[in-house]
Amino acid sequence: MIDPDDPLELQVAKQAKIIQALVSRAGRQNEIGDSGYAAFQSAIALQGEIWAKTRDLERASNELQSLREERKRTQKNLTDALSVMEGGFALFADGRLQLFNELFQTLLPDLSDRIRPGLDVTGYFALLTGSRHLVSGQATLRAAGELARAPLAGSGRLPTPVIELDGDRWFQLSLQSSSSDSLIILLTEITGIVRQNRSEKDTLIDRQADYMQAAFNNMSVGIATFSARGTLRVHNDRFRDLLQIPRHLLQAGTRFAQIVDCVRDTCLADPDQMGGIQRWREVLQNDEAVRERLTHVSGAILDIHLDRMPDRGFLVNITDATLEARTTQLLEQRVRERTSELTEANRRLTEQSRKQARVEEELRLAKETAEAAVSSKTRFLAAASHDLLQPVNAAKLLISTLSDQSRGSAVAGLVERLEGSFNSIETLLHALLDISRLESTGTDLSPSEFCLGPLMRTVIEDQLPMAQKKGVRLDVVPSSLWVRSDQRYLMRSVQNLVVNAIQYTENGRVLVGCRRCGDAVRLEVWDTGIGISLKDQKRVFDEFTRADNVPPGSGMGLGLSIVDRTCRHLGHTVRVRSKPGVGSIFSIEMAVVVAARQDPPRPEATQPATEDGCDGRLVLVIENDPDVLFATVQKLESWGASVFGTRATDEALQIVRDIGIAPDIILADYQLDGTDTGVKAICGVRQTAGVEVPAVLITANRNPELATMAQHHGFSVMTKPVDLTRLRRQIAGVPGQSGTDKSIE
Repeated sequence: MIDPDDPLELQVAKQAKIIQALVSRAGRQNEIGDSGYAAFQSAIALQGEIWAKTRDLERASNELQSLREERKRTQKNLTDALSVMEGGFALFADGRLQLFNELFQTLLPDLSDRIRPGLDVTGYFALLTGSRHLVSGQATLRAAGELARAPLAGSGRLPTPVIELDGDRWFQLSLQSSSSDSLIILLTEITGIVRQNRSEKDTLIDRQADYMQAAFNNMSVGIATFSARGTLRVHNDRFRDLLQIPRHLLQAGTRFAQIVDCVRDTCLADPDQMGGIQRWREVLQNDEAVRERLTHVSGAILDIHLDRMPDRGFLVNITDATLEARTTQLLEQRVRERTSELTEANRRLTEQSRKQARVEEELRLAKETAEAAVSSKTRFLAAASHDLLQPVNAAKLLISTLSDQSRGSAVAGLVERLEGSFNSIETLLHALLDISRLESTGTDLSPSEFCLGPLMRTVIEDQLPMAQKKGVRLDVVPSSLWVRSDQRYLMRSVQNLVVNAIQYTENGRVLVGCRRCGDAVRLEVWDTGIGISLKDQKRVFDEFTRADNVPPGSGMGLGLSIVDRTCRHLGHTVRVRSKPGVGSIFSIEMAVVVAARQDPPRPEATQPATEDGCDGRLVLVIENDPDVLFATVQKLESWGASVFGTRATDEALQIVRDIGIAPDIILADYQLDGTDTGVKAICGVRQTAGVEVPAVLITANRNPELATMAQHHGFSVMTKPVDLTRLRRQIAGVPGQSGTDKSIE
C-alpha cells in the first residue's frame, strides 16, 4: 500500500490515512460486538498497532528532516563549487535552464539580465548569436543550437564551437548530453592558447620566410621573376653570379629588356645568340616555354628557361650546363673514337670473315674431295671384293681339289702348306674388307631380331674341322634367348673370337655359351689357352696388336679389332678376362628382346658332314667366270656329285630341258654377265623344272638386300670365298634322285 520509492511526505500522509482507517474500524467493532471482552481485546490490539505506526511515522519524519538538511548542504556545496569554477557552467533539464554559475551569466554583459532559470536552450543560443559583444563564431553557434534543440534522446558529446568576443577574447563551448535528458554547457576561455598559437604561427611564418629566402639565395640555379609588364620583382644572388651583370640592373622595377641588352652586349661570346629576344616574347605570350643555351664570355655554358606564371608574369631560371656540355662533348668525342675503332674492327672482322669464308670453302672442297675419295674407295672395295674374291674362290676350290687328289703322294705336304698359306691370305683379306666396310660412312648394318642358338651352332659347325685338326675340344651350350643385332656381323664377331680361342689353345677346350644378366645377355667364349696379361688386355683390341706371349707368325692382330669396331657400331659391349697360362673369357653383351617367332631348323645343321654325302647328287652350277666354274666343277666331282656347269641362265635352262629332270640343287653366282643374275637363273630353272629346287646363291656381294631376297624366294646365300665344309653339308642335305621323282613333264 505504501510505495517505498515515494517521497517521505507522501509516505507519512499515507500512513496517517491508514491509522485513521484502523481507528474507525475498531470503533465500529465496539458498537456491534456481542462480547465486552472481545471488544476490549480488539482495543488492546489496535492500540499496539497504533503505537507501532506512530513510531514508524516519527522515524520517517526524522529521516525526512535529515534528507532536507543534506539537500541544503549539497546545494550549498554545488553553488560554492560553481562559483569558484574558472569557466562558465550551466545545466539544462528538460530543455530549460536549471542551474548556472556567475561567469555563465555575466560573460556577455548585454545578456546578464536575460539569463535566468527556465530559459530554454534555443533561446540561449539565439541570445548568444545576437550579442553585440560577439565578434565571430555565429555560424558555428547556430549549428550547435540546432543540434542542442533536438530532444536529448541519447547521451554523447555535441559540437564544441569556438567564439571570439570583443577585446580579442576567445571561448570554447562544450556541450555534453546525459542519460537523464539533461544538457550541460561549459564555457572555457582559450584566449591564451589562441594568442600563443597565433604568435607561434607568426614566428613559424617568419622563419619559413627566412628559410625560403636563404634557400632561394643559395640555390645552384639562378632565378628571377618578372611582372606582366616585364619588370623585375625578385632574384637570387646566383642569377647575378651566372650572368655577371652589374648590381644596379638587378633592382626591383628594372625592365627585362634592359637586362637582355646588357647580357647581349657584354656577357656573351657571340652576341648573335640573343637575336631571338623578340621571339621569346612571342613564345611567352602563347603560354609556351622558352629553352635556350648560351655561351658566356667566361666560357661557361648557360641554359636559360623562361616559363609563364599564373599572373601573366614570367619566371627566368639559369643553369650552369658547362660540366654537362663538356661531358657531352667528351662523350661525343669518345663515341666518334669508339665508332672509328668499331669501324676498323668491323673492317678487320669483315676481312677475317672473308678469309674464314675462303677457308670454309676450301674445307668444303676438301671435304667433298675426301667424301669423293671415300665414295670412290667404297666403290673400289665393292668392285675389288668381287674381283678379288672371284680368283680367291677359284684358287680355294682348286687347292682343296689338289689336296684331295694328292693325299698319300710325295707332294701332299707341299699342298698342305700351300693350303695353310692360302687360308692365311683368305683370313687377312676378309679382315681387310671388314675393316674397310666398318670405316665407310655407309656401313651396311641391318639390325633384326633373332635367336642366338642357331647362330652359335653355325659358328661351331664351321670351326669344328679346324678344332678337330688341332686337337681342341669345341663345345656349345644351347640357348633360346633372342637379341636385336646384325646377324651377319655378329656371327663374324663370334667366329673371330672362336678362331682366336682355337688358335691360341693347345690340347685344351673351347666353350661357347650365354649368360643372362638382367635385361641383357653375355655371349661368352671360354678357352684354356695361353691367356693374356693385364697390361695386354687393354690393347688387344687395337689394330695390328698382339699380346707379348703370342708366338710369331700367329696373324696380323686384326680379328679382335674387327670385333671391337663391329660391336661399337651395333651398340654392344666387348669385355675380356684372362690370366696367363690359365685361359681367357671374351664376351659380347647385348640387350635381350622378347621372342617374336621361332626360326625353322637349319637344314645344314641336321645333316652330318660325311665324305660320301654328295654321291649321286645332281648339281647345276651357274658361274660366268671360267676359272671359278672349272674349280667348282672339279671340287664337286671330287665329292662324288654329278655336275652340270653353265655360264648363264639360258645355258642352265637348256641343260634342264635336255636332261629332262630337275637338278637336286642349284649353285648360282649372283653377278653374271650383263643384266643376268643368279636370282633370275634360280627362278628360271625352278619354273622350267616345275619343282622348287633347293638353291644356294654364291656371291661376293654382302648387301643385306640379298638376304631379304633369298628369304623371299626360298634359297640360301653363301659369300665368297665359299666355306667348303658348309657347302658340302648343304649339298649332302638335299635328297638325291632316288628320293623324289624329279622328271620334267
